[in-house]
Amino acid sequence: MASTIGVLGCKAPLLQDRVCISRTIECLSVRENRVCFAKRFCAPTPLARISTRSVHRDQLHPLQINAMGENAEKKTEEKTETEAKTAEYSASMQQAMGTTLEYRHELGMNYAHVLTDLIVGSCLQTPADADKLKDAGVGVIFCLQQDPDLAYFGVDLPAIQAHVKELDGIDHYRCQIRDFDPYDLRMRLPVAVAQLHNAIEAHKGKTAYVHCTAGLGRAPGVAKVRRCHPKLESIKAATADLLTEGSKQVVDLKWEGGPKHVEIAGLDVGWGQVYLQTRLPMEYRQSENQWILRRELPVGRYEYKFVVDGVWMTNPELPLSQPNREGQVNNVIEVTDTAQSGASKQLREQLMQEDADLTSEHRAKIRAKLEEIANSGQW
Repeated sequence: MASTIGVLGCKAPLLQDRVCISRTIECLSVRENRVCFAKRFCAPTPLARISTRSVHRDQLHPLQINAMGENAEKKTEEKTETEAKTAEYSASMQQAMGTTLEYRHELGMNYAHVLTDLIVGSCLQTPADADKLKDAGVGVIFCLQQDPDLAYFGVDLPAIQAHVKELDGIDHYRCQIRDFDPYDLRMRLPVAVAQLHNAIEAHKGKTAYVHCTAGLGRAPGVAKVRRCHPKLESIKAATADLLTEGSKQVVDLKWEGGPKHVEIAGLDVGWGQVYLQTRLPMEYRQSENQWILRRELPVGRYEYKFVVDGVWMTNPELPLSQPNREGQVNNVIEVTDTAQSGASKQLREQLMQEDADLTSEHRAKIRAKLEEIANSGQW
């Protein structure tokens, strides 16, 4: 049986940036919030055998020469376009996640064997990639991408899924999580872990391949392994959600004055991606001369920015965050549940600390919750 993953149960605190490296789930601590793994070995795809028969250019018909030139030019243009998209995606990822890691889509799949039966990596790009995984002993392909992720790089997921169905001993699963969105990772993490656990149980003896787009945020966040940059606050919050009660609270965010248009970025919709902008429009109330957003949010801490007539800015009269690595400052709101018990509040605060730990009772409760989610499909 594959080792349980993510919030399902490291022996060490899954709240910390650590990695499981054996079936007994012993863990190595890390420095500078970088996940270590025992060994990364991405076996290079064997080069295709090339015929030794040579053909001189003078032997080719002019139309063949023209076709060769056109094909080469087309491939060059496609490569240049992909490289440009990759650079744009990496820049957006670095800004949203506060990381220096890069993704190179044009180089094909990259992945790390983090356990003997668990691989974490980047997205499949063609149906042929499924053949490579099957040859590597993979029985579960677990995709965390959304449709806009796939469309951005031109990945034909239906073709990949159709090809996987033609293969014996391997199945494709999908649990969508929004890219670069800590809140969506927090909300979807228990479901993703529960579904992945079920998939692994159904394919005992096989390896699971967990992937998002770059394999650096959502996928290692679910598996909790690989050198990556998952949002640790989201993983901590998801763990706290499983262990404490607390209902959503209604909050009002306001912007004074009368600009033409005001939106909010961040909060519970993320900061957006290069291919998908997610912002919350505010409503202007003329009688109060205010822009207002009323939103229902779970207990937790949220960062956000106002987008005023297209310009991103903070409101200095509202609470502000500390500058991040790039020196950026956001507005911040703490959502609390006044009806929540003192014990639950204390436990949540404890779990959100950097040195938080889980008791055996906590782990048992998490396992029971995830089994319930896996059976019901609801969270």
